[in-house]
Amino acid sequence: MKFFEGADTKIFALGGLGEVGKNMYCVMHNNEIVITDAGITFPQGELMGVDYVIPDFTFLKKNENKIKALFITHGHEDHIGGIPFLLQNVNIPYIYAPNQAAGLIRHKLDEKAIKYKNLIVYTEKTKVKFRNIEVEFFRTTHSIPDSHGICIHTPNGTIVTTGDFKFDLTPIGPVANLHKMAEIGKKGVTLLLSDSTNALNPGMSISESKVDLALQDIFKKHDGRIIIATFASNIYRLKHIVDTCKRNKRKIVTFGRSMEQNLNISIEGGYIKNKDIFITAEEANHTPANKICILCTGSQGEPLAALTRIANGNHKQIKLQDDDVVVLSSSAIPGNALSISKTINKLYLRGVKVYTNTLLSDIHTSGHGSEEELKLMIRLINPKYFMPFHGEYRMLKKHADIATVCGIPRQNTFVLGNGDVLSMYKGKVRKSGSVQASDIYVDGNRIGEISNAVMKDRRIMANDGIVIVIVNLDTNNNKLLGNPNITTRGFVLVNENIELLKELEEISKNAINSKITKHINYSEIKLEIINQLSTYILDVTGRKPIILPVIMDIKKDVKNV
Repeated sequence: MKFFEGADTKIFALGGLGEVGKNMYCVMHNNEIVITDAGITFPQGELMGVDYVIPDFTFLKKNENKIKALFITHGHEDHIGGIPFLLQNVNIPYIYAPNQAAGLIRHKLDEKAIKYKNLIVYTEKTKVKFRNIEVEFFRTTHSIPDSHGICIHTPNGTIVTTGDFKFDLTPIGPVANLHKMAEIGKKGVTLLLSDSTNALNPGMSISESKVDLALQDIFKKHDGRIIIATFASNIYRLKHIVDTCKRNKRKIVTFGRSMEQNLNISIEGGYIKNKDIFITAEEANHTPANKICILCTGSQGEPLAALTRIANGNHKQIKLQDDDVVVLSSSAIPGNALSISKTINKLYLRGVKVYTNTLLSDIHTSGHGSEEELKLMIRLINPKYFMPFHGEYRMLKKHADIATVCGIPRQNTFVLGNGDVLSMYKGKVRKSGSVQASDIYVDGNRIGEISNAVMKDRRIMANDGIVIVIVNLDTNNNKLLGNPNITTRGFVLVNENIELLKELEEISKNAINSKITKHINYSEIKLEIINQLSTYILDVTGRKPIILPVIMDIKKDVKNV
């Protein structure tokens, strides 16, 4: 079948493929674009000085007159964190979000002083119609309330995106609407986009209610203070910690800005009851240890989080006691295992008992479905074509393999990268070109100003340090005043390398004198210093520090001396 440009429906990701986070997916038909989610991801160690990584909005900016709405599946940062940056760059007529996510978005926009009036709360019964596209929703189970999958009807077929999901038959909140999923599948789905985060995990994920039982057992066993660190965004976990404390007559004191913020929004939204169970740190100091639960951030060993400061002994309000019990109700995000281990070791050194999630202690479960749950979603939706999303490449590849086991032909599965475009025409799907979809770095208030060259320089400084050459030039008489001054940071220990630094002075002096002419050219002098020093330093030390010459222009009149 021939595909006709303009008559087809295009599907592509601006983030979320080949990575866990930064989710952003677009469906475009003629002059209409609907967007699903606008998330961020947090930088890995090599992105030094970067606060967030957000999707590239270039395509949306160029086509903003076609954008009809942004639809949010749920309120986690990797799905809503990019909204303030998106609104600062692109006109978004409407944002549709479920209740919990809407509360988090409002708070996020208030923090950035962004005024936005068209934030609309949807429910599972909501239907949104545009000229060519119609959108409806179905309830899923995740670690945060009000999580939904989204069904997008177009003239060329139906697209279903699951959002983040698991199948939990005994959840803390509402059960996923399997009936509506099956109903959508029965009507016919052309393309399914499905969450791949836990595609590598066999079997089924643990029910949240099992975590509830494990925590209850810990509360019964211990009479001292119980300190629980968990993800502040895992609202259902926070809810059953509150419920467990209520049953065991313990008060809760919270530490961590994100923890307090999410609890307040959840209380306002009615997801967490018993507001009177929360007390201040001052009140906790006058409450018996067996009546206290400390709820804090830091389950990933973050340097500035509450639990890390408690473990280090430098938290201003909490000092560990011998009979304290610390519970890490979380799993390690890839890359954080070393930080978590360091925190746990420090806690043990301070003599407290620590619970982590193991085969013998179910104190955490993921909000993402494992292999058998992914199969169930495929069976319920019964798509003709399949595109795994939200996952690293190995996760996407495994999920595509799972889809073929469930009867989807291999040629009907698409393991794509950000920016790759699928074209759907009269119920058939194929790959069709690409759009711009690079990573954009956010550093403080600067968005997209950090180039690859800047990141390269930061990595060099981190690995090899910096050498600064300060030069005083008498430009009236065209001569060097004294020897260049060599300053280093992160390169060598000055006291132990005096001879090396003297040699760098001499090389710099010769380089400068070789370029001093009647008409001094600063750029040529700097380049000569860099070339000669970098060659010598590499030969002697095997390192490549950044070399930064600084020339001071000193006009010295000999007649007036």
